[in-house]
Amino acid sequence: MEENRETNNVEEVVENNGEVALENNTNIKIADDVIAVIAGVAVSEVPGVADMSGGFAGGISEVLSGKKNLSKGIKVESGEKETKIDVNIIVEYGTRIPDVAFEIQNRVKKAVENMTGLKVVEVNVHVQGVSTENMTTTDKTENN
Repeated sequence: MEENRETNNVEEVVENNGEVALENNTNIKIADDVIAVIAGVAVSEVPGVADMSGGFAGGISEVLSGKKNLSKGIKVESGEKETKIDVNIIVEYGTRIPDVAFEIQNRVKKAVENMTGLKVVEVNVHVQGVSTENMTTTDKTENN
């Protein structure tokens, strides 16, 4: 019966205030690494992205750990309510780079804002190279 009394009290609080009484004075700080992983997953799903360009240190840590570094090639600067994200990619040969960059910006912004509640003010895409690994022989002969 005591459980019912507690439930009734909560219902009264909700009825009196007209909404759930959750105060927003708690500070939640999301680490830049978490935001980078969210952005990295979003980027990896974009067609035309061959790889992320993360530099020498990122490649070594991937080799040593045996795990794929999902934040490779992502740089995040975040404040309390907003964040800026830089993405370094390698595109697949034959893809239209402006289309790939635009899709990355949209997907990263949507994913980070939905999952963290932070406002994404910038998504800068830096194309570091072009992958020719998936080129077919017809692509090579057409260019000669």
